Amino acid sequence: MTTARIAIDPNATVAPVNRRIFGSFVEHLGRCVYDGIYEPGHPTADADGFRGDVVDLVTELGTSTIRYPGGNFVSGYRWEDGVGPRENRPVRRDLAWHSLETNQVGVDEFAKWCKLTGSEMMMAVNLGTRGVLEALDLLEYTNHPSGTALSDQRIANGAPEPYGISMWCLGNEMDGPWQVGAMSADDYGKLAARTASAMKMVDPKLELVVCGSSSSSMPTFGDWERTVLEHSFDSVDYISCHAYYQERDGDLGSFLASSLNMEYFIRTVVAAADHVQHKRHSDKQIQLSFDEWNVWYLDEWNAIEGTIEEWAYAPRLIEDVYSVADAVVFGNLLMTLLKHSDRVGSASLAQLVNVIAPIMTEPGGGAWRQTTFFPFSVTSRLASGVVLAPRIEVATYTTKVHGDAPLVDSVATYDAEAGTAAVFLVNRHQDEAITVTVDVSALGVGSIVEANGIHDEDVYAKNTIDDRERVGLVANESASLADGSLTITLPPVSWTAVALGA
Repeated sequence: MTTARIAIDPNATVAPVNRRIFGSFVEHLGRCVYDGIYEPGHPTADADGFRGDVVDLVTELGTSTIRYPGGNFVSGYRWEDGVGPRENRPVRRDLAWHSLETNQVGVDEFAKWCKLTGSEMMMAVNLGTRGVLEALDLLEYTNHPSGTALSDQRIANGAPEPYGISMWCLGNEMDGPWQVGAMSADDYGKLAARTASAMKMVDPKLELVVCGSSSSSMPTFGDWERTVLEHSFDSVDYISCHAYYQERDGDLGSFLASSLNMEYFIRTVVAAADHVQHKRHSDKQIQLSFDEWNVWYLDEWNAIEGTIEEWAYAPRLIEDVYSVADAVVFGNLLMTLLKHSDRVGSASLAQLVNVIAPIMTEPGGGAWRQTTFFPFSVTSRLASGVVLAPRIEVATYTTKVHGDAPLVDSVATYDAEAGTAAVFLVNRHQDEAITVTVDVSALGVGSIVEANGIHDEDVYAKNTIDDRERVGLVANESASLADGSLTITLPPVSWTAVALGA
């Protein structure tokens, strides 16, 4: 049997656990908003039309910052369409997804929904078809207390208190030819710099996210980041990263090692940002906002895209149904974001409901958890204190895409004040269980609070509309702790979390 040894040192601190790592993303795309978070007339809907069953699941999921309203959608969005009396709001064509947008949910409604879920709102501004003035107008509407035209308009619309939005995205994926208003790095960098500078004239404490590459496979990857930051460095705080992963051509081994690509993405963007920092002889360090990440079967979407009815209202778009294997990779990606908490200051799981999402709904019906729900909810609940980088000794296997990959991956968190720790582990072996011995003697913990994970004899088992609880958390009864040594056997193709206490 394959074995692994892991040592956890409380001095091997990466950074404090940042709750913004557990962010998500709500875009006006498909049924994410309409039939997702918002469905007037649903049995659980409140007076504002928000589904209570979805609010409960989002709360259980443990999301923090929610990015809104896009995504590709934002590059054609007029925020003014979504405020004021609903009966006066225009219906518009959304060029990003070739759908109809009724604007029944806008910034005021979404701010109310964020309060219901205890989430922080992260707002994106349109730099595809709009610019500096529109961004300043939206900032005034949302954040100015009163006494100006737009702040008084917000008050008249039923929101007497400003929203105090601190994180703002300066457009979305402006390097992508699919983006409305896409532009070169030089042109975008100049526009982002002007917009950021103007917004910081209003409030220098704002945290601004400039667009990085929309994937590491873009031909301009790396150079895009350098060029954009050379223009905008002084006025922005974050640069965005977007990455999606899928199993291709039955190559499960490469898919299970997808986090190695995320590692490469992070290292490359950090290098580009630090290059600009050193070139400017600056003490300022740019953080990463990994504000789109997930498993997404993009090849399948591309195959059916041309068959979807255009200009439909809330069409069923990109409603991937996730397997156990998807959840294992998903959990590993979240572990990787935690591992890089020193530079990844924010992250957004894309998306939250129905669209490549951990939560699914049916109109007038129920809501349920996808397999990916579980690694996110458990990690969000257990991770506290500081992130620790484990030392891992384990054999590797060879992948077609990523080269050699360790059979086991791990990250840990440690809360010295509470006397608790959590160890997150992945077994990438497709056939064998792996017994792992974890040295936690330096942490001063003496008991296993819980040990749960995701695995199944059928790695492609899913929670579907007809079988909504086929996959769930499974207790790992093999876990034991004695003399500062945690021993646990990880099933093949599995994600596991162990909580430790005094």
